[in-house]
Amino acid sequence: MKKLLMSVLVVLLAYLPALAAETAAPAPSLVSVVVAGDDGATTNAYNLAVVDDKDDVKGAKSYVEAYAENVQNDKAFKANEATALATVRTAEPVFGTWWAILPPLIAIFLALITKEVYSSLFVGIVSGGVLFALKSDGFWGVFETAITHVMKDGFIGKVADAYNIGILIFLVLLGSLVAMMNKTGASAAFGRWAQTHIKSRVGAQIATIVLGLLIFVDDYFNCLTVGSVMRPVTDAKKVSRAKLAYLIDATAAPICIIAPISSWAAAVAGFAKGAGAESGFSLFINAIPYNFYAILTIFAMFFFAMSRFDFGAMKRHEATTMGGLPDLGAIEDATEALAKNDRGCVMDLVVPVLVLIGSCLVGMIYSGGYFGADNPGFVKAFSDSDASVGLVLGSIVALVFAVAFYLCRRVISFRDCMEAFPEGFKAMVPAIMILCCAWTLKGMTDSLGAKVFISDIINGPAAGLWNFLPAIIFVIAIILAFSTGTSWGTFGILIPIVLAAIPGSSMTIIAVAACMAGAVCGDHCSPISDTTIMASAGAQCNHIMHVNTQLPYALVVAAVSFVAYLAAPFVGSAWIALPLAVLLMFAVLFFMRVLLGEKIAEDALPEVFRRFAQSVGSDALSAALARMGNVILADGKIDYEETTQLVQLLKSLEGQEEFSKALEAARADGVITLEESAGLERFVNHLSKGKVK
Repeated sequence: MKKLLMSVLVVLLAYLPALAAETAAPAPSLVSVVVAGDDGATTNAYNLAVVDDKDDVKGAKSYVEAYAENVQNDKAFKANEATALATVRTAEPVFGTWWAILPPLIAIFLALITKEVYSSLFVGIVSGGVLFALKSDGFWGVFETAITHVMKDGFIGKVADAYNIGILIFLVLLGSLVAMMNKTGASAAFGRWAQTHIKSRVGAQIATIVLGLLIFVDDYFNCLTVGSVMRPVTDAKKVSRAKLAYLIDATAAPICIIAPISSWAAAVAGFAKGAGAESGFSLFINAIPYNFYAILTIFAMFFFAMSRFDFGAMKRHEATTMGGLPDLGAIEDATEALAKNDRGCVMDLVVPVLVLIGSCLVGMIYSGGYFGADNPGFVKAFSDSDASVGLVLGSIVALVFAVAFYLCRRVISFRDCMEAFPEGFKAMVPAIMILCCAWTLKGMTDSLGAKVFISDIINGPAAGLWNFLPAIIFVIAIILAFSTGTSWGTFGILIPIVLAAIPGSSMTIIAVAACMAGAVCGDHCSPISDTTIMASAGAQCNHIMHVNTQLPYALVVAAVSFVAYLAAPFVGSAWIALPLAVLLMFAVLFFMRVLLGEKIAEDALPEVFRRFAQSVGSDALSAALARMGNVILADGKIDYEETTQLVQLLKSLEGQEEFSKALEAARADGVITLEESAGLERFVNHLSKGKVK
């Protein structure tokens, strides 16, 4: 591991001087550009001969950073962009080149290889800082600029961002609420209740999916709430933590991106409106039927749960957990090792969660001005809401309510309530650390001009393939979201470009939907995505194992979605394209089940059951025992048909009558005679492969 990291850094540092010499360009001539503002009245002046702003006149870097605005309003955009990039690259040689996406690629590669996310993210961040400092003088100049950029502009700047701070506070408050609920014994009570009402593994998975679909307000809230509520149930039904994390992750962003009342709808509507769309919210609604990845993911989840079909690394996790062995992906939950409390009941879990949902919804429309003097209406207030502020307001209200509720019910003491705060904080520390690193890594890619590099690809080589643009945009969005770990950032970069490149047609709706679907898919697959991190935290699953087990499932849905985006422009109607995509999805899954759907490995059975099945002399009886064991593992129940077949086989064995008589005689007097013992021995000898000594 150390040798690998050192090799990456040595190669990078060795190549930097040559790269600097290669990308440096002579200073361009002075150019002044006037760009119309959104309202047609304001103007922005850019001096493309200088890198940074000077004397209230914007420089070349401001021009390229305002890519979405300038690509729509500047008629000479291509020429001026080339001039601006040449100026910027005199100070930052790798700006807007493929090197801009190298840091996240390094982080992702190392995370997948080493299975360790913290050091991988940090190496990616440092490589971004070094690339940013490339033009500095000498080793110490590069070192000083890189460390300042990483710490000041990166960690400090990103963590100090108001929106990010709100998300961190929300995580701490929600973690405290979960810890408090665990102290009451509410989670254990819900687990006991669920065990009597949810009868099987299939039922536990379906319940997880349904709960995830119902909590569509925000993906962060979805991940942590569904995880804390359903984890006791899925553990009891022997559903692996990796499978739980997948179900949580797949019902977070995919449902939020097709729910009109969600923070994601608000974000997309805002990006579209800012890019010149007449109604961002209307565009979002019209794009829902074309959001193939999100819709197909939901169908695929139900198929995997109801058909009991798993493949890839997930199959091993499921078989291990069903076999009664320790869960491969489970990590210790800081709120699990709390004292048992028999006074808690299901109401102590359900009521605070309902209050949390309601208060978060009210908090979001409040942040959108719904209760202000100029009430914009519910839909407008929700589309203009600040999810960070709304979720913090909702969670603090729910937390205060929970304290009062539990004290009034005398379930836990005031001291227990206060102890839940640091315990909940401690439970969220891993997620917070990864989030801070992921935000900083995104800051590094932004400072290197990643969005300019991706945008030029769309407006350049891809622009000539009109009917294939949705599929191309889908793939580019996946790559960008996977590399940066942010779907919202991908929306912000690509939606304005898509609206500028494909204005005012039915293709616009398909292309915007492809952009949203690709962003969600890349976010779903990325190990540095905040939503993926939240799903791991909610399920208390090892993060890298969650990524490894989820990736094959997401890629299958992505492949079908890509085919759907190839066909959609030719079909012309969402209500034809969507059913065809769903049929194709099920056809692919059924084919995979036939091809890969092997029975659960025999060694997944409990050891005593497996040895007994192997020891019997009858092949038919051995097969019947194995089938019964697999059925029990699959859903926790003994199948009636399998039981009847097993009983008939036992009755047909030689010596079964003597065995029954011996048992009846033993029950009658409580003693096994020598004659009865000989009868039992003969039956066992017939039953086993070898002779009993």
